[in-house]
Amino acid sequence: MMPIELDQVWSLSSLYILVAGAFAAFTVDLLVYPLDTIKTRIQSPDYKRIYTNISTGAVNRSLFRGLYQGVGSVIIVTVPSSGAFFTTYESAKSAFSILSLPSPITNSASSAVAELVSCAILTPAEVLKQNAQVVSRSPSSTTHAFDSTATIKALKKFRRPSQLWRGYTALAARNLPFTAMQFPMFEHLKKMLVEYRQRSGRSSGTLMEKGMITAFAAGTAGSVAAVVTTPVDVVKTRIMLAAGDASGEDQEKKKKAQGRRMGGFEVGKEVWRTDGMRGLFRGGALRGAWTALGSGLYLGTYETGRIYLEGRRLNREEGQAIV
Repeated sequence: MMPIELDQVWSLSSLYILVAGAFAAFTVDLLVYPLDTIKTRIQSPDYKRIYTNISTGAVNRSLFRGLYQGVGSVIIVTVPSSGAFFTTYESAKSAFSILSLPSPITNSASSAVAELVSCAILTPAEVLKQNAQVVSRSPSSTTHAFDSTATIKALKKFRRPSQLWRGYTALAARNLPFTAMQFPMFEHLKKMLVEYRQRSGRSSGTLMEKGMITAFAAGTAGSVAAVVTTPVDVVKTRIMLAAGDASGEDQEKKKKAQGRRMGGFEVGKEVWRTDGMRGLFRGGALRGAWTALGSGLYLGTYETGRIYLEGRRLNREEGQAIV
């Protein structure tokens, strides 16, 4: 049997990372999607008008209808965007390790590079998803939670493909500081937990233990980073929803009236002017909660899947070497 070349080993490792990352993302997206829909609606500029009773301030049932609206666009890009993120992240970590930089800097830089690549793939689906999440449904509607018509209605708002890319800068502006905070905290917490269990003699070294440690560290780091970056998330949501607010002649009239599109800073000032600090952190608690759940499951599943697949590859290579 011919020995496996180094480039073949790297290719196989990249494939396993891609599969593990994509599976983790797909699983988590389906589980936390209803919470993401509620968060988008809470952060929308029409939240009070559509989702609350103006006279009493109580939340309407419409806030909880069609919680899976727009999920189709997310499913389509989950595999390429998440796979690209993890493959780029691991590759960047290997590349930056040559420079002998401190671990926090290496992890932050690697996650930043990976996020820029992932955002380029994710932006059109994110814009379409958020516009589908706020498509109004009739109170008497009997359509189930997976309403495919919402995505079609949202897609009709966009006359030009370029409209679907509006919000890339805002998405990157949210995700870059988020991952820059999350991944160093995540790697540090994971290392501390592993060392603590080893010192206390509780470490079993099992796949389940590694997965649970990863999930706890990722969930804790993710929730902190999510709450801190909520104002940028609010701005990102407003920009993406504005991309589908109008099209054709109506959009041209808006452009002439406004003179130019509002950038992220202008949107943030508008939110501050109308709703104050509370508006900038609207949905922050919900985002922190579902990010803790999502990041824990996401990275826990990814790490478990990656280690398992790598283990199978190594066992197979050892068997081939013996033959």
